[in-house]
Amino acid sequence: MASHNGTYLQGAAFQPPEPIPQRGPDSIDTFSSYKYRSTCNISSLDLHAPFSPLCRDRKSMLTAMSSGGRIGNDAPYMPRGCDMRWFSTEEVCEILSRFEKVIIVGDSMMRHVIGSLNVLIRKDLGYGAVTGWNFSPQERQDCFCNYQFNVKACSIQGIFKTADVVKNDPDSVACGAGTVDVMIEQMIRFPIPSEETTRFRTLLGTTKPPKPYAFIYGHGLWNDLDLQATLDWLDHILDVTTAQLPYLNKKDAFWPRLFMTPNAAGREKPDEWIVSQGNKALMIFEEAVGVEAGRRGVEHLGTWNMSVQSNKFDGVHVDLKGNLIKAMMVMNWLNMLEVEKH
Repeated sequence: MASHNGTYLQGAAFQPPEPIPQRGPDSIDTFSSYKYRSTCNISSLDLHAPFSPLCRDRKSMLTAMSSGGRIGNDAPYMPRGCDMRWFSTEEVCEILSRFEKVIIVGDSMMRHVIGSLNVLIRKDLGYGAVTGWNFSPQERQDCFCNYQFNVKACSIQGIFKTADVVKNDPDSVACGAGTVDVMIEQMIRFPIPSEETTRFRTLLGTTKPPKPYAFIYGHGLWNDLDLQATLDWLDHILDVTTAQLPYLNKKDAFWPRLFMTPNAAGREKPDEWIVSQGNKALMIFEEAVGVEAGRRGVEHLGTWNMSVQSNKFDGVHVDLKGNLIKAMMVMNWLNMLEVEKH
């Protein structure tokens, strides 16, 4: 029987990836050359199980990633219906270099996304997400491997922008000098404090950049998954952005925006938050935000299905493995943006 990839496995639930060069990294451990690969004991194949067909457009990719899952607790993640790529670090660098800035806006979950992106571009599973260059011996012990995303011990040690890495530890960056600029603006609740808005305005500037900006938003838990508060938060950020960058008001403006809703809750979620921030509330919130974001021209990526069978530190935040999957989801979205047409 013929198939899209030339190889058909009779009776198999999933067909192997297409035998094309671009899918080569999907079927190998792309972490094999990373620092602390053996100590942290994480392979990229532990995180994503490749199959065919590969998603052909951004809409189907976002739907597949949002609705995918795992066959067993902490098993490799698989999108539903069509697959995503698992990029090599070299590919990650090239994709990020297409943008003047990749601007992440949100809370600690979004801070962990930028941390995981830094793991990828620094090829460092042990300390890639944190400021290891200024660590004390105790911090090197407390914030290693999976524990880089321990919000109690390692929050202030997280990386907030790649520019800090370039300044303090330039040799750790695998991307070419001056080619990658990723950052987070922490804006965690609504109403947004005026100083946070001022800082965001400064970041945006007032002129059209040589290459496009890409924006990735994440919000919800700090306002108890109050849908209206999240929409007010998003609308404020969108309004500030267009006020600073009027070219984005044009009908044909290229303004890539993605909203990531929070991951699933775990069993360690404190009992007092089970009703307002538990899994039922998270599922309802994810669906509603997807609809409302779309009305605003913002694309949506859900992470509940990906994370419901993943490990979580405190019932809220996924571990290094879960965050690396989130980062790779973001990279797949960025890769499918038609930058070359703008």
